Amino acid sequence: MKKNNVHGSVLWITRTAVLTAMLVAAQFVSAQFGNQYLTGSLVNMLLTVSAMTAGAASGLTVAAVSPVCAWMIGIGPMFPPLIPFQMLGNITIVLVWRLMGNLPKTHKAFYVITPAAAAITKFCVLYAGVVLIAVPYLFNLAETQASVISLMFSYPQLITASVGSAAAMAVVTPLQKALKPRNE
Repeated sequence: MKKNNVHGSVLWITRTAVLTAMLVAAQFVSAQFGNQYLTGSLVNMLLTVSAMTAGAASGLTVAAVSPVCAWMIGIGPMFPPLIPFQMLGNITIVLVWRLMGNLPKTHKAFYVITPAAAAITKFCVLYAGVVLIAVPYLFNLAETQASVISLMFSYPQLITASVGSAAAMAVVTPLQKALKPRNE
């Protein structure tokens, strides 16, 4: 294996691990406040940051691994069948950011369209998957539990994805500049 390939692999593993750890730590700390809006916004911000600063593969890895890690340490969903839906929602926001986030930033509309598209797409995926399909057809839940889960995966997802995307807009560009390799 060439030296650059090894360096690139180590860098990828390191960035992905650090971003996953940051996301799980943010979930752990914010979960102490019991506020879905705070936790969800931090998660979406870090998913966006991982996608835009460490690349698509890293962002997708963080998106898929973080719900499992959160569940394993007791801060994720207490209903494990929701994990694949969370993964899918996380993967969606990462993909939208990767697809749109690399477009030329020459027009101010970019700064509104990209975060809005990412938030709306993630919301639609989660709402359709959990509220419209999983809760009524896949899960055998008591009415109260079904209502709570449906509410959690409805409009709060749009709010947290919007806030997280907006917060990421403030930190992504400086981070990209800071992480850019310097010629020595």
